[in-house]
Amino acid sequence: MQKLYSVSVLFLLLTFQLGWAQQPQKPNAIELYNQIQKLNFLGSVLYIAAHPDDENTRLIAYLSNDIKAQTGYLSLTRGDGGQNLIGSELREQLGVIRTQELIEARKIDGGEQFFSRANDFGFSKNPDETLQIWDKDQVLSDVIWVIRKFQPDVIINRFDHRSPGTTHGHHTSSAMLSFEAFDKVNDANVFANQLQYVSTWQPKRLFFNTSWWFYGSKEKFDAADKTNLINLKIGTYYQSLGKSNQEIAALSRSRHQSQGFGSTGTRGEEEEYLEFLKGEAPKNKTNLFDGIDTTWNRVKNGKAIGDILSAVEKNFDFKNPAASISELVKAYDLIQKLEDTHWKSIKSEEIKKIIAGCAGLYLEAVTDNQEATPGSTVKVKLEATNRSNATINWNTMVTFPNSMNTQQITPLLNNKPITKTIELELPDNMDYTNAYWLNQKGTVGMYRVDDQQNIGKPDIIRQVKVTFIIEINGVVIPFDRNVVYKYNDDVKGEVYQPLDIVPVATSAIAEKVYIFNNDRDKTITVKVKAGKDNITGNVKLEVPENWEVSPTEIPFSIDKKGQEVLAVFS
Repeated sequence: MQKLYSVSVLFLLLTFQLGWAQQPQKPNAIELYNQIQKLNFLGSVLYIAAHPDDENTRLIAYLSNDIKAQTGYLSLTRGDGGQNLIGSELREQLGVIRTQELIEARKIDGGEQFFSRANDFGFSKNPDETLQIWDKDQVLSDVIWVIRKFQPDVIINRFDHRSPGTTHGHHTSSAMLSFEAFDKVNDANVFANQLQYVSTWQPKRLFFNTSWWFYGSKEKFDAADKTNLINLKIGTYYQSLGKSNQEIAALSRSRHQSQGFGSTGTRGEEEEYLEFLKGEAPKNKTNLFDGIDTTWNRVKNGKAIGDILSAVEKNFDFKNPAASISELVKAYDLIQKLEDTHWKSIKSEEIKKIIAGCAGLYLEAVTDNQEATPGSTVKVKLEATNRSNATINWNTMVTFPNSMNTQQITPLLNNKPITKTIELELPDNMDYTNAYWLNQKGTVGMYRVDDQQNIGKPDIIRQVKVTFIIEINGVVIPFDRNVVYKYNDDVKGEVYQPLDIVPVATSAIAEKVYIFNNDRDKTITVKVKAGKDNITGNVKLEVPENWEVSPTEIPFSIDKKGQEVLAVFS
């Protein structure tokens, strides 16, 4: 059946890289030990600011790596209004780039990333202007949504809510919204529609991450009354990593390449100051979590899990991490029985990664094409390799869209890879791979995201997955893996890319700008690219009334996926 492909002369279809597939994690013994330490800490901090690069990476790295807290960064915008030092992309495309930069930064400093639907529309003089252009109610809703999902014990604002007009309006607005959300997040009457997915939550305390910059000079800050400030010494040297906290933070900060924030790491003792704003003030002014139970005792029936994992941490064998597998699996089994769904979800994912790492368990789902169209069939090669002496069976797998691929239970013997090839049939109505916040037309100040459960998610949503159902010591554990495309590059070696779901055909006007400054004809060239083999159709330009186009439409035929044809109009 022929389809008509219309191209508007008012809008250009611009394509850009939507993300990068990460190589499978292969943690070493030091990394596994650090993950076990984090597994034994049940406390969380949410850092809130306005833009990518507003976050204090030194503090995020310290909280995540030294304290071992679940540490999140909520950037209200994706930085769409900033500059771009590495390319010509601006606005929405720049927002996609800066989103990826933040995700890469969090991989280094150990934090998690969140966003609201607010659009970085450019510089704003004060928060009144900002909150008029943003939809204040929607952004406040997003802040409360992220807090209810992440359930932080502590919230830290990057900016001062009491200083309108002294800095970027987005900055002050982020602090004002956080300050307001602190009192409303536990009210079931506030954004009650969220409560079908999350519960209310009350953080214990709210801080402002102050510094000499907010006082005008170092001299003024040194002379200031600090009785209401918490002082954190964040210059930790991590002997097992061979890096200082500041060196890790600098690596994270340097991921903000489009903004030119390459940073040089430092060493030695440094301090961060937090001004207490709301909640229960800590008595110990060097401990953010003073008075908060951050052990497994904070959850019902958690003590037995804590006892097992404390012993795992104490007895961890750096020369033989696999020795911990049996006790880790026992702890995993107990975690599945917890009533506390929040910590159950977080710690289940953490301990699964540790178990896989200790076993050298390599699970991968790879396709031989980087792109697929809805309704097509994708061949996927699966690999499962156990590189330990643990008794591990590969029971079966579940694939998207929710279909079970049954198989005989396959023992995974030490260092004996097992491979299988399956075919996945993609639904005809499957969504195209896209930055989901750009799917619908928004406003100058807001992106539109109608699905409540997608709000706050940092990255493109990848739908094609395989779940390996693995049995270890009689305990069944599911391991999710995105289907990826992998190839060998003569220069780069092994390269991973995500599997993208693309249209049958895409079109783009060849030139970025055509200027009609008189009544003479101009030639408009349209590029049509095939998303699969053997497609035919017609190209037509959509133009304003009273314009004439010749010919009215142009037929095309493309034999091979990835090939392009040109259609030329006058």
